[in-house]
Order: sequence, then structure tokens, then C-alpha cells
Amino acid sequence: MCELLGLSSNASATVNVSLPKLAEHGRVSGTYNDGWGVGYYEGADVRLMKDSAAVGDSEWIQFIASHNLRSRLVIAHTRKATRGTRSYPNAQPFVRELAGRAHLFAHNGDLPGLTDHAAWREGGARPIGETDSEVAFCGLLEQLRPLWRDGTTPDLSARWLVIEAYAQALRALGPANFLYCDGDALFAHADRRHKSDG
Repeated sequence: MCELLGLSSNASATVNVSLPKLAEHGRVSGTYNDGWGVGYYEGADVRLMKDSAAVGDSEWIQFIASHNLRSRLVIAHTRKATRGTRSYPNAQPFVRELAGRAHLFAHNGDLPGLTDHAAWREGGARPIGETDSEVAFCGLLEQLRPLWRDGTTPDLSARWLVIEAYAQALRALGPANFLYCDGDALFAHADRRHKSDG
């Protein structure tokens, strides 16, 4: 399964040490060769850099780390494909707009059948690529959309309840580890480390 990295900090920080270490996992194991990405929040927007190339071979990782990018909220992902081809649209994290701000999502796991059920594909958010992860993200945004209707940041507890219920529904389909950020808070859901786990 994929690897996830999240940073949530009161002050702007870097992932200059963590990001190359994440890439090293792909180089040593040769497992995470189907793309990678990192998103840094810049106010309500995201500075997103991603690629379909193997993370262990990427010179971009060192380039990004050497530029001392800082943010309070960061999500990074290395991909081992279970659904969808090795391509740029399938590289994570994914970003979408909701209520005038960028929302960022990365998933680790495999959700068989998710893309086949129409109920998971309804709503305004649509996937660009072919992954179950992006379908899951679009579904989560649709669940959160009513909370963001007036453009103000909803209460944290209200967002938490929606995300918790959605995570429970995903767990019924398969491993559903994910990081989700709305520019105000970073939410992490840990389900199973391996497909064979409980």
C-alpha cells in the first residue's frame, strides 16, 4: 500500500528532512514506483507538486526540499497502484475547490467496488483520474458540502462527525487510511496498515 506524510503545525514549518526520507522508502523497497506528490497550503490555496515517476528516482524531491518551502499544513503521498494506471492524474494528493478554498486528500489502501457503486459517484465533485482514492475524495467532499454552504469555516466538531461517518463507510469496503485537509485542519484516519489486517 501507499505511504502518507502529514504535517499540522501552529507555525510554518518545512518537511525538508521528512520528504527525502519518504522518497527513500521507495528507493530502498522499490515498492512505491507509481507516482508521488506533496501539497503545501498557501492560505486558502495549495502549492501542489506531483509526478507519475517513481519517487525513489525523482530529482524533484531533492529540489523541493532544497527550496525550504514552509507551511502550517502539508500532505505528501507515495503511490503503489492498486487501481488505475501510472499517470499524472492518478498521482496523489488530489486537490479540489469547495467553498472558495482548496481541499487536499491522499489515501492509502484499496477499496474494491467503490468505483462500481453509483452512490459513491453522485454529486458535483468528479474524479479526473481512474483511482478509487479520488472517487473516495469526491464522495467525502459531497458529504461535507452542506457544511460549507455559506463560505465560512464550519465548526470543527461538525466536520469531524461527517468525516468519522464517511471513514466508517469506507472501512467496510477495504483499507481506508487517509489524510484530508480543508486549509483549517488536517484530519488523519488510520484503518489498516496492510490489506490483510483485521
